[in-house]
Amino acid sequence: MQEAEDLFPAPAPAPAPAPAPTPARDHSAAGHRARLRERLLTGGPDALADYELLEFLLFAGSSRADTKPAAKALIARFGSFAAVLEANPLAVQEVKGVGEAGAAALKSVSLAARRMAKGKVKGQPVLASWQALLDYLAIDMANLNRERVRVLYLNTQNRLILDEIVHDGTIDEGAIYPREVIHKALDIGASALLLVHNHPSGSPEPSRADIAITKKIMEAGRNLGITVHDHVIIGADGHVSLRAKGLI
Repeated sequence: MQEAEDLFPAPAPAPAPAPAPTPARDHSAAGHRARLRERLLTGGPDALADYELLEFLLFAGSSRADTKPAAKALIARFGSFAAVLEANPLAVQEVKGVGEAGAAALKSVSLAARRMAKGKVKGQPVLASWQALLDYLAIDMANLNRERVRVLYLNTQNRLILDEIVHDGTIDEGAIYPREVIHKALDIGASALLLVHNHPSGSPEPSRADIAITKKIMEAGRNLGITVHDHVIIGADGHVSLRAKGLI
């Protein structure tokens, strides 16, 4: 008698399923934008390179075009991501592929950064929130191609009363007039102030003129009860506090 397995042979094993095909990479502009968006939302602060972040910002001005060439051209022309955001919108529009809408998108980010930085300073004792103040000043002045002089007027709690730009000059001109600075402090009821200006050259090292004008304003203020806390010089390479360096 035949064995049971001979009469009823086991069925042949089913063939293994074929592997699912790997989805083709979407090389279209829409696919590229989607990948940038995913990296932006899921990655850390350095998820996108500078030119990629500019690409993303320029999407607002171009619904379909490839914005990578324009982003790279912007950095090549202005030198850095920060300098692009600080550039004059008319100069930005001269770069092929940017246009008015793209320039507006970049300008809006620059203004948003300023407001965020200023919000951390406003209402706070300036000397107790020193790093926030330096961040605010750097955003506003570090990449300027002209010299800007400003005075921060403070009340008795060292809270900011007024942030006034007293001079916007060319790359080699700046002016602070002691009499005007002190009179303004008296007019608005300020008891102290901070002097700030930038060096377009990038180096924040003070000149003899910087030190001399600071001492003149300190002397004028001392006679009228106005304290000059410091003179801070901002440059692309960092900042210098004249008081911290023992120069005043």
